[in-house]
Amino acid sequence: MSRIGRLPIPVPSGVDVVIDGQNVTVNGPKGTLARALHADMLISREDGTIVVARPSEQKMHKQLHGLTRTLVNNMVVGVSTGFRKGLEITGVGYRAVLVGRKLQLSLGYSHLVEIDPPEGVSFELETPTKLAVVGIDKELVGQVAAKVRASRKPEPYKGKGVRYAGEVIRRKAGKAGKVGGKK
Repeated sequence: MSRIGRLPIPVPSGVDVVIDGQNVTVNGPKGTLARALHADMLISREDGTIVVARPSEQKMHKQLHGLTRTLVNNMVVGVSTGFRKGLEITGVGYRAVLVGRKLQLSLGYSHLVEIDPPEGVSFELETPTKLAVVGIDKELVGQVAAKVRASRKPEPYKGKGVRYAGEVIRRKAGKAGKVGGKK
């Protein structure tokens, strides 16, 4: 049995889960998420927890088991506590500014890079070089964070660019210079 799939999903107080066939809707203090899951997966509610079961031991059902449980768990966690993805900007003159809801990045280009967040996602600026993407949908938060990072990926020589918080960039040595002088 799937180690992840067999774990029950605890439903915290203040979170309401509605299971309508394969459509799962989760209401919580932070918002509402809805998702249509695979038709073969069996989703049920048992005394304060949600249990996901698979109908058979086929390879496809085994693969879907853990995935379905994780998707439902991410919905429950998202509406109760939310998700946050931190980003760091490294480089001389590289910085971020919030203009309304939009994120304006100065990344060494001849123009400013503007990123407009989709509905349900917002940006938080701690310092001009540290920011966070915040929302209730884990998939959307990760996608927007990847879009911000893609605007100037960290380069391997000096490490300049936008990276995830805590991401380690493998550095290259660069030019070796003249060794040994003239012969």
